[in-house]
Amino acid sequence: MPKQNKQGRSKDANRFAQKLVELSTIGEKGSITPPTKAQVSWLMAELGRKGGEKGGKRRLETMTPKERSAAARKAAQARWHRR
Repeated sequence: MPKQNKQGRSKDANRFAQKLVELSTIGEKGSITPPTKAQVSWLMAELGRKGGEKGGKRRLETMTPKERSAAARKAAQARWHRR
């Protein structure tokens, strides 16, 4: 069995590498807590907002004037249909 140094680390490189991987991915047992529902909701809202910022501009660039007119007409009809 390989000797251990003062810090408790094995002199075997493979065991030391395994320990480093465990610490970097798992950490100490129980140290990783799952996110709360509020945190997940906030993150998803931010991601949706980020995509929404790009979506309208990109859609405007790719649509022809005829398609833009049709989309505007459909939106106006939907607004007036509610009244």
